[in-house]
Amino acid sequence: MTLTIGSLKSSSIITRHPANPILTADSVPYPTALTFNAGVTKFQGQYVMVFRNDHGSVKNETLEPSHTTDLGLAYSKDGIHWDVQSRPCWKLYDEEITRVYDPRLTVMYGRVYMCFAVDTRHGVRGGIAVTDDFDRFEILSMSAPDNRNMVLFPEKINGNYVRLERPFPVYSRGKDQFDIWLSKSPDLKYWGETDLVLGVEHVPYANDKIGPAAPPIRTSKGWLTTIHAVDIDPNRGKNGWENTWKKRYTAGIMLLDLDNPQKVIGLYKEPLLAPEVSYETDGGFRNDVIFPGGMVLEDDGEVKIYYGAADTVECLATAHVDDLVKLCLEGNK
Repeated sequence: MTLTIGSLKSSSIITRHPANPILTADSVPYPTALTFNAGVTKFQGQYVMVFRNDHGSVKNETLEPSHTTDLGLAYSKDGIHWDVQSRPCWKLYDEEITRVYDPRLTVMYGRVYMCFAVDTRHGVRGGIAVTDDFDRFEILSMSAPDNRNMVLFPEKINGNYVRLERPFPVYSRGKDQFDIWLSKSPDLKYWGETDLVLGVEHVPYANDKIGPAAPPIRTSKGWLTTIHAVDIDPNRGKNGWENTWKKRYTAGIMLLDLDNPQKVIGLYKEPLLAPEVSYETDGGFRNDVIFPGGMVLEDDGEVKIYYGAADTVECLATAHVDDLVKLCLEGNK
């Protein structure tokens, strides 16, 4: 029997931006119901957001077939107010692929690399593409099923590209008990040397699964890395558009070794960000969901953390990098 987690609260060092949500369906100049789980980065002097765009009707709480999910594009001068482009930047489906979603952006060596999830008729896959203009994307690699939630580190480490990922070992573990793994590549195409980074059992506020969130950022103390953590409670009923939604998603924070990012050198044992305010807990497609997909370190030490809320809108929270690092190193003391 799964032990329930109980109430959770956000860390006092994190601040939700007063303009939240910073992106909603009303911001998008083409048909959409849900705009969330965005990848955000800084590139060529401006902020860039690639967001998940699910078509449907907010009023009727319905979604169109899954292949109508696409990826929207927006630019910003301040990371808060967004100029959404007039059309989606990418939509990929064929007889095998049904949709592409949940992008993560990493700027590396002057180019933008995008990790994404792919639903196919034979399982969930994770992909990596590269772009220079957000108009043309070259797919570099696609994983075998079932794997997703991939994020790239922003530089080579000991001569290799490195990514975090979240496989789905349902057969071997018997149920949802998904963890964070790390793989290496010489060329962003072929991946291997895969090993465990963090197990769900190491995160006290998760009883279902964990996975990578935003791409890590380098600090003097280590790679600052967000995670998403999921707990399930069978007593939860209808909690959104669906007939039943029993899960809750929270955001966590950890610190990985700079030279050996498989090594966790600090982990905050409580949520960094838990669902608490109305746009995270009420009226969404799936309430009580926080899902970080982008993290930007500013010159003054502020860290902008972009996250999807209730699988419906995109939001922003901030904290100082020194406070986040301290939180990881001191755990829950």
